[in-house]
Amino acid sequence: MKAAALLLAGGMALSACASDETSGGTASSGSAGGSASAAALKVGLAYDTGGRGDNSFNDSAYLGMENAVNELGGELRDLTPNEDASNRPELLSQLAEQGFNPVIAVGFAYGDIIGDVASEFPDTTFAIVDSSGVGADGQPLGAGNVTGLQFAAEQGSFLAGVAAALKSTANHVGFVGGVETPLIQSFQAGFAAGAEAAKPGITVDVKYISPAGDFSGFADPARGQIVAQGIFDAGADIVYHAAGASGGGVFTAAAASGKRAIGVDSDQYETVDDPAQKAVIMTSMLKRVDNAVQGFITDFSEGSVTGGSDIVNDLSTEGVGLSYTGGFIDDIKGQIDEYATQITSGAITVPTAP
Repeated sequence: MKAAALLLAGGMALSACASDETSGGTASSGSAGGSASAAALKVGLAYDTGGRGDNSFNDSAYLGMENAVNELGGELRDLTPNEDASNRPELLSQLAEQGFNPVIAVGFAYGDIIGDVASEFPDTTFAIVDSSGVGADGQPLGAGNVTGLQFAAEQGSFLAGVAAALKSTANHVGFVGGVETPLIQSFQAGFAAGAEAAKPGITVDVKYISPAGDFSGFADPARGQIVAQGIFDAGADIVYHAAGASGGGVFTAAAASGKRAIGVDSDQYETVDDPAQKAVIMTSMLKRVDNAVQGFITDFSEGSVTGGSDIVNDLSTEGVGLSYTGGFIDDIKGQIDEYATQITSGAITVPTAP
């Protein structure tokens, strides 16, 4: 499959498109040239909380869809949930009803409803980022027409923990999670394990912006700043966030404190607009949602998607990793690479839960 191969490529430059309002959420649509055989390709994407403009998770998913449509030709449409994200099922149904196929749900929050929607549209192929195409009972979701696009985020976060520990002069680092869920706890677990491996006895403070079930923690930069500031005030000199758009607040707190931060999902040194925020981002844990989405769409266009299964992107496929933009961690790259080799060889098993 090309999904794995595409994990080795793809730029992270983000581009804008026109937008308008449609029932069920904010939508933007466009088309791109391509071969005549791909002209019928219509790709739909439903965002996680906050939608476009988070400089992270959602933007990366859009980039993957945009790259695929630019390469293959066809049409794209993206929809954003309402403020409380209660209309997630309607967004997926709307895209399927309008003939978009495949339809991609961005975020594990769609996991509870995508199976029901997929059952209603058995001729539509669905994918879900950060969740599984298989239910807790081991049976394929929907009509066997859902593919999970998953990531070994704990592995990339382990390397982020290594980098934080090696660069910390305070022997004290921190983690800010957007919402306290098992997925985000896997980022926490990997980060803490990596920090401890690189510098035994290091202090790792952990705080979450919102509890399980309250997804506002992914779209509240003001609260992210307050939470991160508390960690910096307690003595940490580097904070890693897995908090979506709220990460902007973490960067603001780092800048105000004269400290450092670690971004997530995208190379946030490249994606943030604020020079003050950019200056404090020493690295980002890359979760290549863009490549996973692009690879899935490419596989779909070639007829090689079967559904009822998962594609796992990890260090071995370069589906996760660290950015080196800005040169802040170039001097410890050799040590980071050694830990990465131990993970891919199986010598280190990274925990997925705190």
